[in-house]
Amino acid sequence: MMRKMLRAKIHRATVTQANVDYEGSITIDRRLMEATDLLPNEAVCVWNVTSGNRFETYAVEGPPDSGVVCVNGAAAHLVSPGDLVIIAAYTWLDEEAARVYEPKVVFVDERNRMREKRAEVPGPERAVG
Repeated sequence: MMRKMLRAKIHRATVTQANVDYEGSITIDRRLMEATDLLPNEAVCVWNVTSGNRFETYAVEGPPDSGVVCVNGAAAHLVSPGDLVIIAAYTWLDEEAARVYEPKVVFVDERNRMREKRAEVPGPERAVG
């Protein structure tokens, strides 16, 4: 059996721009993409912590160390600059690999600079951060 598993997550990034006139995607600071092993054009889910909106799009590489998190195209209607979002990518793993796999999770500060990279700690007992 194959299982769909979280592969990468950028936790509580701050939306810096929303550009409805650009073709759809989400532009992400290259350093954050590298830290989570996200590739250009890779499908990502975006969960807007501020509004509750959720959508799927694809990643586009932004300038390194810019802190950019810009939602482009129609999805730009679902965010506003300053919103907090979670950006996630998934992978399919066989049963054995799924049981031991650890996703790459990056926590950022208010300017989208990486402050911590660690394994996901599931469950409500984990403090929000």
